Amino acid sequence: MGRAPAFAGAAWLLRRRRGRGALAAGLAVLFAAAAPAGAQVVGFVVHGDAVEQPLAGLVGDAARGEAVVKNRESANCLICHSIPDPREPFMGEIGPPLAGVGARLIPGQIRLRLVDPTRVNPDAIMPAYHRTHDLLRVDPRFAGRPVLTAQEIEDVVAWLSTLRE
Repeated sequence: MGRAPAFAGAAWLLRRRRGRGALAAGLAVLFAAAAPAGAQVVGFVVHGDAVEQPLAGLVGDAARGEAVVKNRESANCLICHSIPDPREPFMGEIGPPLAGVGARLIPGQIRLRLVDPTRVNPDAIMPAYHRTHDLLRVDPRFAGRPVLTAQEIEDVVAWLSTLRE
């Protein structure tokens, strides 16, 4: 079974801009549909503002991580963030630009922001990509599944860590 499109209706949602809470709720609904069948949240330990250890001890692959970030059918990072790739059309401006993120944050800090950004900022509008509880209006077909698998999280961490400029 393939992944459901994660961005259906996102343009309407973003134009509407009814406040951070409404946007966060809408993004959670949109992105909760992206998890592959059978995906499960793995445990992690937060130290300060980082998850220092890779999820499930996995090793990330930067090339796969770049593909996850650019995939507009699953994580859909580009709806909110821009990346240093002028070939990518229609990048977002809601989240911070990802250029240089590998110079600003260590891999553990990037990992925590992907897994559950509300651990760093309780008012974050970015969806938690590896959490299944306390989400709003999740389609029952996708309940209990994270948006990204542990391997996808590690792949994205590997790629974002290469963005040093």
